[in-house]
Amino acid sequence: MSTMESLIGLVNRIQRACTVLGDHGGGENMSLWEALPSVAVVGGQSSGKSSVLESVVGRDFLPRGSGIVTRRPLVLQLHKIEEGRSDYAEFLHQPRKKWTDFAAVRKEIQDETDRITGKTKAISNIPIQLSIYSPNVVNLTLIDLPGLTKVAVEGQQESIVQDIENMVRSYVDKPNCIILAISPANQDIATSDAIKLAREVDPTGERTFGVLTKLDLMDKGTNALDVLEGRSYRLQHPWVGIVNRSQADINKNVDMIIARRKEREYFETSPEYGHLSSKMGAEYLAKLLSKHLETVIRQRIPSIIALINKTIDEINAELDRVGRPIATDSGAQLYTILELCRAFDRVFKEHLDGGRPGGDRIYGVFDHQLPAALKKLPFDRHLSTKNVQKVVSEADGYQPHLIAPEQGYRRLIDGSIGFFKGPAEASVDAVHFILKELVRKSIAETEELKRFPTLQSDIAAAANESLERFRDDSRKTVLRLVDMESSYLTVEFFRKLQMEPDKPTNSKEAPNPAVPAIDRYNDHHFRRIGSNVNAYINMVCDTLRNSVPKAVVYCQVREAKRSLLNHFYTQIGRREKEQLGAMLDEDPQLMERRTQLAKRLELYKSARDEIDSVAWK
Repeated sequence: MSTMESLIGLVNRIQRACTVLGDHGGGENMSLWEALPSVAVVGGQSSGKSSVLESVVGRDFLPRGSGIVTRRPLVLQLHKIEEGRSDYAEFLHQPRKKWTDFAAVRKEIQDETDRITGKTKAISNIPIQLSIYSPNVVNLTLIDLPGLTKVAVEGQQESIVQDIENMVRSYVDKPNCIILAISPANQDIATSDAIKLAREVDPTGERTFGVLTKLDLMDKGTNALDVLEGRSYRLQHPWVGIVNRSQADINKNVDMIIARRKEREYFETSPEYGHLSSKMGAEYLAKLLSKHLETVIRQRIPSIIALINKTIDEINAELDRVGRPIATDSGAQLYTILELCRAFDRVFKEHLDGGRPGGDRIYGVFDHQLPAALKKLPFDRHLSTKNVQKVVSEADGYQPHLIAPEQGYRRLIDGSIGFFKGPAEASVDAVHFILKELVRKSIAETEELKRFPTLQSDIAAAANESLERFRDDSRKTVLRLVDMESSYLTVEFFRKLQMEPDKPTNSKEAPNPAVPAIDRYNDHHFRRIGSNVNAYINMVCDTLRNSVPKAVVYCQVREAKRSLLNHFYTQIGRREKEQLGAMLDEDPQLMERRTQLAKRLELYKSARDEIDSVAWK
């Protein structure tokens, strides 16, 4: 196989593989399909575009009719085979079928177009890929695009004119696209839709080949030499003239090989074009394009390889983010689950220990929320003179106390200490809420877990179940701390109070309420009792302000760091293979994404290997 055949065949194979994956351009970044050099056939309606393609192929195979006939891009790959073998065609959407009846090929193009667009006259940018194998062609790839039009006909949307131009532009804008601009000779070249568009996207004419059709239909006494010899509109490549079959020949199904011979005879015997005959006709055009395409492919291969390598790196990086496929045996599944749990646990601990935000909110509970709640406790009301008198009197019963109201003190202290239960439990609940929120955040931030929504739910449920258990233990502990303050009072505190000298507010009041000579039922007496109890409660408050955080951290935070998923580990160790597999049930969209990435990776690696195997240097 020659180098040219290898290069064009290489591009054909890669192009077919791209189309199978749905890669036919149109994205923000250049895809492999768009990086491959190709020849786009552009022309207005009735410019003779279809006739040119059929002349190049040597077969009648394109749908014909009025209006927009080509409504999807047709990627036409021509493959030269040995002399004596019969022509045949293959569609990419029916890869196992060989078509030898080209009338059936025409119908299939029409049917496949309707499959995407329906029976309407709408257009679609999804290409049809057709390969034709024949001894009468050169290796070449052509993309037949819908004909440019100026007016929407009945049954078409008003936007059809712009839609077609946008589709054609999406191909010819690409720097690797060779533009085959078809213009009829019996119209002014200045009005040619194809040349107008080519001039806009390729102002230097570097990528444009001009084709002039219908030379035999020009008015007598006129010719197209000014165009063909580059005087009317100069391109960097020579213009090529084509003589299409007449409508009568088309109706009679005149053989294309005979039509080619007639075309050669026309140019050879023409008084106007005889000196150009060796560079005119469909056969010359095909060879010219094939040789140029091979040159462009050779020039573009380094940039194609660079694009392929860059894309392979990007796909591998995304596959790492998405996650590689997991093994199906139960041991590997269990190992994967445990690794994912450990990954979550690491993120959770980072939140608690300060590597990630969130753990500081727990300190906020102890430093702000708990002290603020303690300050709001209603000790002023509970230890008011009136309430103290009421509690002391009720505690004495029918027998008033003799020296100090022992029972009154105890009841006042018990009642006051009971108020501490609310802030203590609120601290437990506040830390529980923060820990639950950190579990949720940690699951969301564990990249490895994003593949497995079922496992995410299982871990969240197990973690929250453990947190509930830790909260119950913590609540019991802090309530015990409060109860302990009630169960045994610090006697030494009150003994010191008795030794302190009294500070009467006026001379009529006794210096000490313990002195029997003074009326123990006056306001000063009850205020002194309230003051003593308040002093004791302040001491208890200071103690609990320090001990409640310790208990909460010990029972909730410490246990969350140590054993958040311990119960879960025990459970999954007993599960069967099917249950483990269900836990690793991935998001279907993610699975589909991985499959697509794997296919694209295979395509790009295969393309790289094929390019390496072709001696293009």
